[in-house]
Amino acid sequence: MNLELFIAKRLITGKGDKSSISAPIIKIAIAAIAIGVVMMLIALASGAGLKEKIREKIAAFNGHIQIYNYDNNRSDVSVEALSLQQDFYPEFTSVEGVNHVQAVAVKAGIIRTEKTFEGILAKGVGADFKWDSFNEFLVEGKLPNFSGELNQEALLSKVLAQKLELKVGDTFLAIFLKEGDPSRPPNNRRFTVKGIYESGFEELDASYILVDLRHIQRMNRWNENQIGHFEFFLDDFDKLEQKTGEIYDKTLSTLDTQNIKNKYFKIFEWLPLFDFNIALIIGIMIIVGGINMITALLVLILERTPMIGVLKALGSSNWSIRKMFLINAAYLIFLGLFWGNLLGLGLIYLQNRFQFLKFPNPEEYYVTYIPVSIDVPTIIILNVGVMVLCLLMLLIPSYAISKIAPVKAIKFE
Repeated sequence: MNLELFIAKRLITGKGDKSSISAPIIKIAIAAIAIGVVMMLIALASGAGLKEKIREKIAAFNGHIQIYNYDNNRSDVSVEALSLQQDFYPEFTSVEGVNHVQAVAVKAGIIRTEKTFEGILAKGVGADFKWDSFNEFLVEGKLPNFSGELNQEALLSKVLAQKLELKVGDTFLAIFLKEGDPSRPPNNRRFTVKGIYESGFEELDASYILVDLRHIQRMNRWNENQIGHFEFFLDDFDKLEQKTGEIYDKTLSTLDTQNIKNKYFKIFEWLPLFDFNIALIIGIMIIVGGINMITALLVLILERTPMIGVLKALGSSNWSIRKMFLINAAYLIFLGLFWGNLLGLGLIYLQNRFQFLKFPNPEEYYVTYIPVSIDVPTIIILNVGVMVLCLLMLLIPSYAISKIAPVKAIKFE
C-alpha cells in the first residue's frame, strides 16, 4: 500500500516528467469540481434561506397554528368571542414543541385621511405578543408598547403609510363598522403612528396594522377575558402537521385548529419547487464535475501507459494499479472540494453578513435580498456525496487499465 501511495503521489505531482500533458487538464478538473461545489452550496443555502424566511414572515402575522371558535369559520375577522381562560394559555404544557402562545383579535375597518382612504385589518395584540420578527421588519420609529395603560399607538406598514401619506408621529382616523348591525353608527378610533414596518409580503402589509387588543375588545363589547383567536409558535416547523393534530386533540371540541400551510396553501405549494431546482442544479454540477474528472483520469492513464506496463510486468494486478489512479483522482476531487467549500462558504457568509445580493423583483419572492441558510450536516452530506459519486463515475474509465498489455505499453511513446 505504501508503494501505491508513493506512485499515486508521483502521478499527482508529475515528478520525473520533463513535460506533463495532463497538468492543465487536471487543473481544469479541479476547477470544475470547485465551481460545482460553489454552485451547489449557494443553491442549497439560498433555497433553504428563502423557504425559511418566507415561513418566518407568514408566522410573524399568524403564528404557526391558530385556534378559533368554530363560529368564526376561520375568518380573518374575529366575529365571535373566545374565552381567554383555556388550559393551554398562557403555556401549552400538554404538547411538546410549542414555545409561545398569544391571544389576538382582528377587526376590519377603514383608515381615512383628508386625501384618501384604505381598507385595513386592525390586529389587536397584547403584552404577550411575539415581537421578534417585527423587530427585523421595523424601518422607521419604534414598536408600540401595549403592556401598560391603554394607548393609541399603532404599527403601520410602509405600503399603507405611503398610500395614506403618513409618517411616524402622525395621527389618523380609523373607522370600524359594528358587527351584526351595519346600520348602527360606526366606531371611530384615532391612532398615532408609532412605527412603520415592511415585511415584503405586500398582500399582508397592505392590510394589517397592529393596535392594542383592548381597542378591539371595547369595540366588540367584549370583556378583558374575551379575544378573537389564539396563535401558537413551534420550535420545529417541519413538525407542523404533527403538532397541528396533537393540538387539535388536546383542545375542546368547540374549537377549530388551522395551520399556516392550510391558510396560505398556494404559497406553500410553490415552495417545494425550490427543492426541484436545487436537485437539478446539484445533479448537473455533479455530472459536469464527473465528466471533467473522467477526462483527466483517461488522459492520466494514457500519459502513464509505459509506467502501467512496467508495473504489470513486475506482477502488479489490474486492481492494484486502478487503485493508484483512483487514489490520485480522490486527491484531486478533495482539492476541488476544499477550494469549492472555501469559496462557497465564504460567499454565503458575506451574503448573510452584508446582504449585497438583491432580488431584481422582490415582490415575487417576498424578500428584498437573497437570504441564505445552511447547516453543518448539509455541508458534510454534500461533500461526501460529491466524493462518492465522482469516484463511482471513475470506476468505469479506470477499467481501461486492465486492457493495457504490458509488452505494448512498455513500447508505447
